[in-house]
Amino acid sequence: MGGVMSLTGFPLFATAIALTAIAVLLPLAVWSKVRGPAVVRVSTRALMVVFAQVTAVALVFISVNREENFYASWGDLLGTGKYVTAAPDLGADGLGGKKAAEVKSEPKVLQEFQPVDGLGGRVKKTELDGKISGVKGDVMVWLPPQYDDPAFKNKKFPVVELIPGIPGTGKSWFQGLKAAEVLEPLMKSGKVQPFILVSPRAMLLGNGDTGCANIPGKVNADSWFSVDVRKMVTDNFRASDEARTWGVAGYSAGAYCAAKLAILHPDRYSAAVSLSGYNDPGQEPTSLVAKDPEMRRTHNLKALLKAAPAPPAVSLWMSGAEQDGYLSGTDLKAIAQSPTAVHAEKVTGGHNLDSWSKQLPTAFGWLSTQVKAP
Repeated sequence: MGGVMSLTGFPLFATAIALTAIAVLLPLAVWSKVRGPAVVRVSTRALMVVFAQVTAVALVFISVNREENFYASWGDLLGTGKYVTAAPDLGADGLGGKKAAEVKSEPKVLQEFQPVDGLGGRVKKTELDGKISGVKGDVMVWLPPQYDDPAFKNKKFPVVELIPGIPGTGKSWFQGLKAAEVLEPLMKSGKVQPFILVSPRAMLLGNGDTGCANIPGKVNADSWFSVDVRKMVTDNFRASDEARTWGVAGYSAGAYCAAKLAILHPDRYSAAVSLSGYNDPGQEPTSLVAKDPEMRRTHNLKALLKAAPAPPAVSLWMSGAEQDGYLSGTDLKAIAQSPTAVHAEKVTGGHNLDSWSKQLPTAFGWLSTQVKAP
């Protein structure tokens, strides 16, 4: 989209402010000076009112989106971004017939990382071409304060994968929820483990919610998160691929994803944090999984937990208001069998970034007791 102003950039924001100002001042200047037949005068004034309303709405949207990063680009907003290069059937484990050891032993792919605008240089971004999933998208990585400390130069670090809601981008976790800002002082003081934070692209098929599922012929979102992104991290940073060193966290649609990935892959994650999540994928209106009644049934977290060949050795933290995550947690807790552990936490606060941001110290304090340093 060469030449088109960035959706989150300052030029578009400034243009919206200017147009809104014109839309307010124009009627003041010319309202009584409109000439011509009654129909022309009424139509012209009506157009000025509509123009003022449209510019005001656009300005609010652009301003909120710059702050919260629901959409990173015009492609995200219009649903025209292309992130799926192939979507073969990869089988139940999402490895496409390979063994986990084979994937692990494949040559390292070293990525190039760029700082992310507006995030102070600590958050870096890379374009990852997912070899197993057939997904090509951006992944953001933030390294804990200890990572570059000479005293830790030979140490590997635990990792938490951060999954945004829909709409949402990797930047939502760092700009909207302020994850690094909130957690860095807690990591420095030892209240929270020094985690590597990794936030991959979640909007892979227009504005639809993939439910982190592998849907042959459409998208292999599960393999993107749980295979390709994990390999990229262990290839490029001091991290281990052992499940005990990996956690996953999400909010809203991303909360469902986080819990689901942990339940399905106890060999890849040991713990998940679900902030205002749900068990039934149909609770997200844009869910691709819920479009098929049978998939919606089998991808319900309760059904997945019951269908597991053995109770998965994972711990889940599920928080939210009564009807917005908490009851989903108590429902799962009621059917979980050891070694699966479910903690349901009732919180006040709405379904919003500010509420989730306030929960990070507690949720990551809990993660620090579940996810081990390599």
